[in-house]
Amino acid sequence: MIGIDLAVKEWTTSVIAHGEPVKVLGGLIYVIYARNSGAAFSMFSDLTWVFPIIATAVIGWLLVMLRTTVSVPWAIALGLVFGGAAGNLGDRIFRAPKPFHGHVVDMFSFLDDHAGHFPVFNIADSALTVGVALAILLEFTGRRRDGLRVTGKDTAPDA
Repeated sequence: MIGIDLAVKEWTTSVIAHGEPVKVLGGLIYVIYARNSGAAFSMFSDLTWVFPIIATAVIGWLLVMLRTTVSVPWAIALGLVFGGAAGNLGDRIFRAPKPFHGHVVDMFSFLDDHAGHFPVFNIADSALTVGVALAILLEFTGRRRDGLRVTGKDTAPDA
């Protein structure tokens, strides 16, 4: 996940940043170049220095969680969150304007080549979103990280 995110960001900064947006699927999606100093929807853009700290803490916590995870669906969910957090952390550490204050490169926009209808996002954002959604689904369906399934008061092996 991290490699795909990095490759797409590098392509975007070297090709799209110096040219026109690319229309995909008949204009449903546009590949554009955008830099985001904030969190989702560019919130808290004046707190750029905080995001590497939060991402590092989340990655550390995920590494601990992954060591004790037996369930394959949980490993996928946590791995997606890890990959997304690590992908955006790399941007925060190494990209302009300066180390640990970098802006995340975003490139996907729905329905508009200037991101007017929907916030611009990247592969790492997508991985984070899908991973968190899967983790919530696993929690609501009673699937535990140890491979057991909560069924009322007792647990049964996960099928």
